[in-house]
Amino acid sequence: MVILLVLLLSLNVSLQDTVTIHHKVYSTTFSKSNHYPVKVEWWLTRAMLSCSTKIKRSDKFIPDPKLPSKTNLQSDYDGSGFDRGHNFNAADGACDQTAMDESFYFSNITAQHPALNRGDWKLLESFIRELALKNDSIKVWCGSIGKIKKIGNVSVPSQCWKVIYIKKTKQWSAYLFNNNTSKADGFIDNKVKKSDIEKLTGFKFK
Repeated sequence: MVILLVLLLSLNVSLQDTVTIHHKVYSTTFSKSNHYPVKVEWWLTRAMLSCSTKIKRSDKFIPDPKLPSKTNLQSDYDGSGFDRGHNFNAADGACDQTAMDESFYFSNITAQHPALNRGDWKLLESFIRELALKNDSIKVWCGSIGKIKKIGNVSVPSQCWKVIYIKKTKQWSAYLFNNNTSKADGFIDNKVKKSDIEKLTGFKFK
């Protein structure tokens, strides 16, 4: 009975810590204690990437207007040495001004080592766009887990993950990255089972 109560209390604390926010293209489940998204999800389609004129990347990182007090985080990143890593990435919103602007909300941003953000994480983003242009609708989930250290109020996660589902072929792929200074060696080396990410995060993907 005591164990059950402890588990229920732990679950309740976890639910209170996160808030899910819906934007035009993506939804983010944001941890108010870690100040990073534990899960971001969206559908990426061919139409989202096929406009004749792409919107210029703004690089204007701002608080999420739906959670301003918890996502006013620019000063935490200043001088930290960590990148403001996108979950829903800006290039996926390059055909829609609102999607582009919303991609820079801090509720969509994770403190990533530059080696990861500019390396295998970026390569995987580009690969998924290629898949979307070829196969059309792709569901993407990604997020972070753990804590290496804090930069101000922001926790630096120990790992970042991504799961994708190709609707046309009904294929699943999952990837898990250590958030460290390792040089890019190809995201294929980070491929894991979907069930591994489900066990790690507690989320179910379907």
